[in-house]
Formats: sequence, structure tokens, C-alpha cells
Amino acid sequence: MFSSTSVPDLGPSVPRRGTPLSRPLARTLVRLTRWRFEGGPPDLARAVLVVAPHSSNWDFLVGVMAMFALDLKVSWLGKHTMFRRPWGGIMRWLGGIPVDRAAPGGTVDEIQRAFRSREQLVLGLAPEGTRSTAGTWRSGFWRIAKAADVPLVLVSFDYAHRVIAFAAPFDPTDDFEADRDALQKIIADVTPRRAAAVRESQL
Repeated sequence: MFSSTSVPDLGPSVPRRGTPLSRPLARTLVRLTRWRFEGGPPDLARAVLVVAPHSSNWDFLVGVMAMFALDLKVSWLGKHTMFRRPWGGIMRWLGGIPVDRAAPGGTVDEIQRAFRSREQLVLGLAPEGTRSTAGTWRSGFWRIAKAADVPLVLVSFDYAHRVIAFAAPFDPTDDFEADRDALQKIIADVTPRRAAAVRESQL
């Protein structure tokens, strides 16, 4: 376990953002907001980060803070129309991968090709898909990891204890439901933002 002021170091295989200015600023923000890390990104060049549970827009802000504090380069999926000029370059710099969901083969095939074409790729996905489906895990993240033959790394934000936790790498099997249940068991005691806000309102 790391103290509230410590940020774990990345291994040599992990993709980095290469932003020396933003890293100390983000680490200062981690300290001021009293978040802490438990564990850290495993030394993997390619993986799917499973960010759960997802119940609030605050998850994105905490995730960006953690990403820059760690100097971790995390990619994400976006509709291909978001990557047109003049913003396409910025979207890609932020880690965006354009996906045409209407293309033959769909998203899974496109991301599989992305993993095969890159030596380093850490892809962040929320298994619920959106906040409106919080608690219900879709299989997309699992199918992507299976197709690309990369491990899953569970990342959780516990708002009750202000902990950003990284679980050990998890190699998906051929049974989605069993894998889902195993991953959900790891975060059974994690308090998402929505539940933490309810608790605070009752005090």
C-alpha cells in the first residue's frame, strides 16, 4: 500500500504520456484532494484497463488526474467523426482511437487490429458502458481483451476512502460470466461516487 502522498512508479514496458509539466501538477492535485494509490499499473506494454464501478462523471476527472500523476498513457474509444479536422490531432494526442461502429466486423475487430499494430497500447474501458447502466457489465471489454490476447487490469475509485486501486492482471477465460463475477468480487467493497454522496447526505 502507498501513502496518501506517494505515486507508484511505472515499469519500463508501460506506455507513458511524456508530459513533464502536467505530472507534478497532477501529483500536487492528488495530494491536495487526499486521494491515494493502492498498487499500481503492472509492467505491461498492452492491456485493457477495466474501470469500475462507474456511476458518476467524477470518475472521468479522477481518472484523468490519476493518468497524468502516473504519467500513464491510456487510450480510449471514440466515434470516428470526432477525429476529423481541426480536432483530430488533439483527440489522438489525448489517447483517442477512432472507431467506425458501422464498419464490417465492428468495434472488436478494429481494436484487435489496433493492438496488433502497436507495441504499446493500454486501453481504458468502463464495463457498464455508461453511468445509466451502472452495475450491469456488458461483455465488450472482455471480448476485446480475448480477441487481442491481452490481460485485463481492474481499476477502481473508492470515494469513501479516496483510494485509486489497481488489481493484479487477469487473463480472461472462455467464460465471460465467470470472469465477470470474479472481477466484481474484487471490488465488492468499493464505494462508488453515487453511493458515497448518498452516505454524506445522510450524515
